[in-house]
Amino acid sequence: MKRISLIFLSIVLIVLMVTIAACDDDDDIPTATPTASVTPPDTMTPPIEGTAMTVTVENLSDQYEFSASGLFNTPVGDSDPGPLLPGNSYEFSFDAGTGAKLSFATMFVQSNDLFYAPNGLGIELFDANGDPISGNITSQMLLWDVGTEVNEEPGMGDNQAPHQAGPNTGDDENGIVAQITDVSDGYTYPEVSEVISVTVTPVTTELITTFTVNIANVSTEATLGNAAVPLAPGIWVIHTGDDPLFTEGEADRGQGLEAIAEDGDPSGLIEVVSVATGVATPFAPGIWVVHTGDAPLFNEGQADRGEGLEALAEDGDASMLVSALEGQAGIHSVTAFEGPIIPGGMQEFSLTAMDGDSLSFATMFVQSNDLFYAPGENGIALFSNGSPISGDVTGMVYLWDAGTELNEEPGLGPNQAPRQAGPDTGADDSDGTVRITSDGFDYPDVTGAIKVMISSN
Repeated sequence: MKRISLIFLSIVLIVLMVTIAACDDDDDIPTATPTASVTPPDTMTPPIEGTAMTVTVENLSDQYEFSASGLFNTPVGDSDPGPLLPGNSYEFSFDAGTGAKLSFATMFVQSNDLFYAPNGLGIELFDANGDPISGNITSQMLLWDVGTEVNEEPGMGDNQAPHQAGPNTGDDENGIVAQITDVSDGYTYPEVSEVISVTVTPVTTELITTFTVNIANVSTEATLGNAAVPLAPGIWVIHTGDDPLFTEGEADRGQGLEAIAEDGDPSGLIEVVSVATGVATPFAPGIWVVHTGDAPLFNEGQADRGEGLEALAEDGDASMLVSALEGQAGIHSVTAFEGPIIPGGMQEFSLTAMDGDSLSFATMFVQSNDLFYAPGENGIALFSNGSPISGDVTGMVYLWDAGTELNEEPGLGPNQAPRQAGPDTGADDSDGTVRITSDGFDYPDVTGAIKVMISSN
C-alpha cells in the first residue's frame, strides 16, 4: 500500500483551486458544459494515514542490594566447615568494580552476641584514584554488640556459645546494635587487633579486579587472661549503599545477624543476602524506527556502520544514530525514547504504521561494555496478512553485542558506563562484528529482563 503525502495532496488541491479561480475570472474563455463533476475537498475520501500503534518496553529485572555475596566457614587448609581457632584463617574471593564496598560479619565466640564487622559504610575497595586497595585493613574493623542478648563476662558466661546448653539461650536484651565501646556492661574487651587481622589482596587484569580477603585469628591464650577468642563462620556482601547488614543505633533487623552474633550460625542471613544478590540492569535511552527497508540499524555478522550504534551500545547515547537515520530511504519515522528504564520501570511510545512496515529498536544493556537489546536486523513486521499485530513480541528480541568494545564481566567492568571515567573508553573488540551475545559471562535470560508489547489503537 502506497503512502499518500498530505503535503502533495494539498499542493494538488491548491493548484486545482487556483486553476478554477483563474478560469472564472477570464470572461474571454467560454464555459464548457461539464461532463464530470469534481468532488469538493471536504467530501473527498481522506488519505489512508496508517494504523496507530503503541509499544511498551518494560524492564523486568530485579533491583538488587548486593552485586556479590557469600559464606566463609572453612578454615584455610581444612576440608570441613568449622570455627576459626588461633593461628588459622578464613579466605574468600570476589570480583568488584569501582564504587564497590565490602562488609562482613563474624562472631566473637567468647560472648553472648558480639561480632566483628566494619561500620555501616563498609570498606571502600577502590581509592580516590580508582586504584584497588591492598594490604591490612584491620583498622577498619569494629567489635559490635547486636543487642539481642544480655552480656555476660567474656569467656565466662553460661549462655555464651562455648558453654551454653543450646543455641539462642540467654536473657533477651531488646537493645540496639552498638559498638562495644559505647556499651556500658562493666566488662573489658580486647583490642580488635588482638583478636582479628584482615588483609585484602587485589589482582587486576584487563577485564576485572579480583579481591581475596583473608580473615586471620591472631588471639592467644592470654587474650582474655586465660583463653583465646575463636571466630565463627560468617557472611560477606559487596554493596554500594550504606548499612547493608545492620544500622547502628537501631534494633537488629531479624534477618539472621542475631544467629551469627549469638551462635556463629550464618545459615539464615546467607539465605537473605543471596536473594538480594545480583546485577541490577537499567536500560539506557534508546531508539525506535518504523521502516520498510532491511537492516536499518545493523547487519548481523558485519562491523558496526559508524552511524551511532556504537555510542548507543557503549554509552546509552542515541542522538547520533537518530540523526544518521533521519531522511534515509525506507525510514518512515525515527525517534529516541527517553530513559533510563530502571528495573521495574517502563517506557511507552506511539507510532503510525502501514502494511509492509516493520519496527526496529535498540536500548543499551547498561551493565555492559557494548551490549543492547533489539530485534533481529530486519526488525518486527507490524502487519500479518494485512492486519496489525498485537501482543507480546519479546520472543523476537535478543541481547546483541555491537562488537566495538571488549566485554568485561557484566556489572563489574571498569569500562562500563556506570563506572567508566568517560564515554568511549575500553579496549577494542577483536571480533569487531555485531552478533548475538556469547562471551562466557552470565547474563539474564532475555525474557526475564525485558518485555516488549505492541498494541494497535
